[in-house]
Amino acid sequence: MSLQAIGYVRVSTDEQVREGVSIAVQRERIEAYATAKGLELVDLLTDEGLSGKNLNRPALQKLLASCRARTVDHVIVWKLDRLTRRTKHLLNLVEDVFLAKNIELHSVSESLDTSTPHGRFVLTLFGGLAQMERELIGERTKSALEYKRRLGQPTSHPPLGFRANGKKHRMVPVPEELDTVRRILELWRRGMSLRAIAGHLNADGAPTKRGGRWYASTVKGVVDRRQWYQEAIQAV
Repeated sequence: MSLQAIGYVRVSTDEQVREGVSIAVQRERIEAYATAKGLELVDLLTDEGLSGKNLNRPALQKLLASCRARTVDHVIVWKLDRLTRRTKHLLNLVEDVFLAKNIELHSVSESLDTSTPHGRFVLTLFGGLAQMERELIGERTKSALEYKRRLGQPTSHPPLGFRANGKKHRMVPVPEELDTVRRILELWRRGMSLRAIAGHLNADGAPTKRGGRWYASTVKGVVDRRQWYQEAIQAV
């Protein structure tokens, strides 16, 4: 790995007044850090007067583009909150950029140097937290969708056998589609494979929800929802 590094500094107007954090101070400390670590500071990018609440900042986007293109191997900031003040965004940057591209991250104030074993452990820990956050979001989303299905409300698109009736009203059954659902489940219970069921439906010209062909994955979607379908069909 080379010793080329990019520094990044950011300050909002409020921070300059409230905390006395200036661009000049950050630049000075990053330059001194690079010298002490023997790193070649090839660029020092600046976002001035911009909040750290989102990632849509010109200099930050330029920095991330350099990381993704692997034209640099080290990133130096004065503090991690210069990158972002949102923990979720920081975790995503760590996992999707720094860990994914093997970029070493340095924070001057927090003594973080991911080229060291301790620093690498911290970065990996951040990546693990990002993975956990994604899984928690996925679980919450899954629970919310299951709740709406139990109420008979549509999620993103009404499933085979039903059509939408507004966002908060029960879906309306489509009898001919429900016949196809019953047929799929009956063939599956007889032991027919998902692929075979799809081929059977295509041969008979059975329409899909959106007018395309049947595939094993399409059939699987019906089979995976069999308990919900059973309850929904009984309620019709």
